[in-house]
Amino acid sequence: MKALGSSGWKGPVKFRMPTAENLVPIRLDIQSEGQRYKDAFTWNPSDPDNEVVVFAKRTVKDLKLPSAFITQIAQSIQSQLSDFRAYEGQDMYTGEKIIPIKLDLRVNHTLIKDQFLWDLNNFESDPEEFARTLCKDLGVEDPEVGPAVAFAIREQLYEIATQSVASAKESRLSKKSRRGSDHGSASKASGLSMDLVKLFSFKSSVVRKRKDLDVYEPVVDLLTSEEVDALEAREERHAR
Repeated sequence: MKALGSSGWKGPVKFRMPTAENLVPIRLDIQSEGQRYKDAFTWNPSDPDNEVVVFAKRTVKDLKLPSAFITQIAQSIQSQLSDFRAYEGQDMYTGEKIIPIKLDLRVNHTLIKDQFLWDLNNFESDPEEFARTLCKDLGVEDPEVGPAVAFAIREQLYEIATQSVASAKESRLSKKSRRGSDHGSASKASGLSMDLVKLFSFKSSVVRKRKDLDVYEPVVDLLTSEEVDALEAREERHAR
């Protein structure tokens, strides 16, 4: 992870993912003709739109899904890309926002739970590199866990970034009438960030110091086939 930038309260920047690569987290869960397709991956919003249909056709062919899935996959991706692009060009506040990221994932037989702090103002952070390091440190061998961890981080960063757009909009609309309270909020948030800096003494965009906060301790469990089957059956019932 890259080092933090300057510590002063910063004004708005144009919306983008607060990471080195501006990638959109895409999640698919499609059912058709008695079959179900679930997937999660990232997409470059700058890629040509025709790539979406190419991807949908290739996915359906590789997984031998009914042809009806092509349209549904393409529409779902395009809809999520449109949502992301609707924020582009808008202001969002980052400032010195240190936000909690929580992981509670099951990937195949691996169950992983963790939480840590992330610097939303570090636009050079790399969720994929962090995920690889985390899996290596925890001795996770399943190669699918790392990408799932990175995706979970990106999903949460995306949600917080969109909330920052709403905050910037609200602040702009009420600037005159709430000038005093807005200044107070900014000062309070900046002060909180500086308190966290002092508490954790971090030099990167991710923070975990277990001796200061026991709850920030990762948990990794390997599930048996019976436990996985039970979890998948429960998830299937909830999906219905």
